[in-house]
Amino acid sequence: MRRIQTHHINNVEQYKQKLLFWSQQFYEVVWLDSNSYEHNYSNYDAVLAVDAFTSFQTDYYNAFEQLKDYQSVTKDWIFGYLSYDLKNDLEALTSNNNDVLCFPELYFFQPKRLFLIKGNTVEMHYINVVANEIDQDLKAIEKINVSEELSEHTEDQIKIKLRIHKDDYFKKVNEMLAHIYRGDIYEANFCQEFYAENTTLNPIVTYQKLNGISKPPFATFLKVYDKYLMSASPERYLKKEAQKIISQPIKGTARRSKDSNEDEILKLRLAKDEKERSENVMIVDLVRNDLSRTATRGSVIVEEFCKVYSFEQVHQMISTVVSNVNSSTHPVDIIKTTFPMGSMTGAPKLSAMKIIENLEVTKRGLYSGTVGYFTPNNDFDFNVVIRSILYNSTHKYISYSVGGAITAKSDPLKEYEECLVKAKAMREVLEN
Repeated sequence: MRRIQTHHINNVEQYKQKLLFWSQQFYEVVWLDSNSYEHNYSNYDAVLAVDAFTSFQTDYYNAFEQLKDYQSVTKDWIFGYLSYDLKNDLEALTSNNNDVLCFPELYFFQPKRLFLIKGNTVEMHYINVVANEIDQDLKAIEKINVSEELSEHTEDQIKIKLRIHKDDYFKKVNEMLAHIYRGDIYEANFCQEFYAENTTLNPIVTYQKLNGISKPPFATFLKVYDKYLMSASPERYLKKEAQKIISQPIKGTARRSKDSNEDEILKLRLAKDEKERSENVMIVDLVRNDLSRTATRGSVIVEEFCKVYSFEQVHQMISTVVSNVNSSTHPVDIIKTTFPMGSMTGAPKLSAMKIIENLEVTKRGLYSGTVGYFTPNNDFDFNVVIRSILYNSTHKYISYSVGGAITAKSDPLKEYEECLVKAKAMREVLEN
């Protein structure tokens, strides 16, 4: 049983920063922050889970059944991630590309300490507590001096390299277009990696810089021993609220402008762009099909179609697809039948994943996977790992990847330029 205490927060933003610095003493950390972004289906403003009471990791083999067992046995809050390469558990696929980050393919833990922030209130859920432990943690958090923590950290000079250079990118996109013209696929998400070797960084400071630039609704900081994720994700993958399932795929991107008139023109142009809308339509159809595998009859509905939302760095086209499931449907089965998310694969999904594996040169790993949590009552909420920096501190390796949807109407140069727009925030954070 968990012991629960509720506390009032005077300065929420300051408290969140203190909480993040305090969390770094633990080997297992998941921090999720909505950045006060107003959107449908939000439960908490921010969540912190730290310090594993139990944990579970595995490679792709039989991964979803193992996760189902772990989630069923714990019957508690569990936090973690599923890497993109769990696709190999679902289909006869492989992942043989270069991998320096070396994240486990699946990792979840049951936190001893859990903080749920909503408005000016934090709800603390502790398991296996000793006398005065909650009060001691509250005092330790309050003592954190954010300015001192920030001033103590110095950064290496970081030199970003491209895994695929411009000419090779054009060649590979044209190969993908050839698959589309032959009818092998309608659309595929093609990704490229940017990286730095023999370099160290301070993960929590890097995350705070990235989050400060982007302020996305699904920001994530994850630490699993020597491996880190710093994510400014704007996209929800999948959420379960009782018997309702919500998917919110993003397809369609335009840059922002500091000039308000030009910015509005860019937003309206994206809303009407035939190529961008076609990307979104194809993924909506794929999501509808995925959700139908567990949905009750006639319950799959497109609640919101190709609506443009504005974020700090870009405008994005988002659709919302929902369904209902029977109460007897296991939550892990809902994820299993929709994974990997269509916005990061393409359509048809299996053919797209095969082509992606052949043309990309880096193993995706956690990138384009998902981070989130299950609740004790079998609900869940997971994001899409995009706009993210990944770091293996032992290997001193830093990586971020960006991608775009390739369709029959794609122009390789425009696709390349869109990748640079998406990569801008990560590059600014690392090189400045």
